[in-house]
Amino acid sequence: MRRSIRFLRRGRLVELTDIEPTAMLLDHLRLTEGKRGTKEGCAEGDCGACTIALGRRVNGRLVYQPVNACILLLGMADGADIVTVEDLAGPDGTLHPVQAALVAHHGSQCGFCTPGFVMSLFTLYRTGERASRETVNDWIAGNLCRCTGYRPIIEAGLEAIDGKQPDSFAKASAETERQLAELEDGEDIFLGDQERFFAAPASIDSLARHYEDHPDATIVAGATDVGLWITKQLRDLPKIIHLGRVQGLAVVEESAEELVIGAAATYAAVEEQITRLDPDLGELWRRLGAKQVRASGTVGGNIANGSPIGDTPPALIALDAELELRKGAEERRLPLEDFFLDYGKQDRAPGEFVARVRVPMPGPADAFRCYKISKRFDQDISAVMGAFRLTLDGKAVRAARLAYGGMAAIPKRATAAERALVGADLAEPATWTPALDALAEDLTPIDDLRASAAYRRTTARALLEKALIEIAGGDDRETRIVGHRRAFDERVA
Repeated sequence: MRRSIRFLRRGRLVELTDIEPTAMLLDHLRLTEGKRGTKEGCAEGDCGACTIALGRRVNGRLVYQPVNACILLLGMADGADIVTVEDLAGPDGTLHPVQAALVAHHGSQCGFCTPGFVMSLFTLYRTGERASRETVNDWIAGNLCRCTGYRPIIEAGLEAIDGKQPDSFAKASAETERQLAELEDGEDIFLGDQERFFAAPASIDSLARHYEDHPDATIVAGATDVGLWITKQLRDLPKIIHLGRVQGLAVVEESAEELVIGAAATYAAVEEQITRLDPDLGELWRRLGAKQVRASGTVGGNIANGSPIGDTPPALIALDAELELRKGAEERRLPLEDFFLDYGKQDRAPGEFVARVRVPMPGPADAFRCYKISKRFDQDISAVMGAFRLTLDGKAVRAARLAYGGMAAIPKRATAAERALVGADLAEPATWTPALDALAEDLTPIDDLRASAAYRRTTARALLEKALIEIAGGDDRETRIVGHRRAFDERVA
């Protein structure tokens, strides 16, 4: 067992032995290191002013990803190369190509958010790919400029990120990879005592033992939700168990029958496979938070915290997903829809944790659609999330699974509408009406700041009808915002 966390800063090893369980990486950078280029704006992972880059070895290759330092626990940086905006310029003061392009295009207004934009574009630069306008927009969706000066920032990104210019990080990558490989010791981490600690088990057996011994501990995967408990709710969480080092818990396995997602797999790690499963899921993934959130947040965490506004559960429920849960040496499986009992309450015993999510692959007779409705297109909470899977025999509906989220205390299947839809003919819209009407029996939406109950009720019906229209016609072009938005971006470019 190791009683320290270790990470790289400017090629040098930093080792810390005495940290608070809830210490944030942003506070370490600003208050301990005195590196104040990284800003604190919202302190909840929305504005991107605190964006930094974490470099890790992924399948033997060095990958830098943007993260929100304001909600990332310091202990979670173990084993990473931490890069802040101060680290980009060369020893002689030569600006990084991203920084130079932002200067040339006047891509800074008040300047407070600029370091976050720089770091997001830096991580895009490090992919080595030539950036399109759409790609740049996607990578800076988690950086909110209050001065609304996005155009010069995008133009700077397009100029700098051409896939041709190696930077100083490319030249140092071999040495950085060697140093990071040395940090991969496979040891459990434990800092503190039995009453107050930060723990990062290295194996699933160690995790199971530790959580069974401390069922009152807070399990943390990406901290995209738990981080806000600390920064916004000011909660003291004396016992933290982090999943990021558990060997095998982040594995994603794809077969002809199912997609198996380890509970510690991030959205970013799953994106390629989930998009292959269905393009609608890929678009949903792209709108889950932003790059910073998807690099840290996990599918397992989105399920396990039981949030009524979690976007993945309705889609996975429609696909008939199962959970694998573990407590000590015991394992069990549970249909995902049965996991959610009430607001903040799940079918999970003390000391029991989500280990994997199993998603069956849709069959050749299945048609799937899912839609996220939110006030802001990118990086926003759902007002209504609808996911629909139909099993067809020609144009006749043989079976249906309809799930909604963002509307009430828990995600929910619309079982009355499912029954009414069986036997409907997609070629005859009049046969859809009983199912559309049955939604009133299935759903009891709430009023809150995101939407009224009446809006949710109307929208839920409209989304199901939209799915039926699309599946019946096989052409999504006239019913989707995304295609029109991409066409607009291409015209602008």
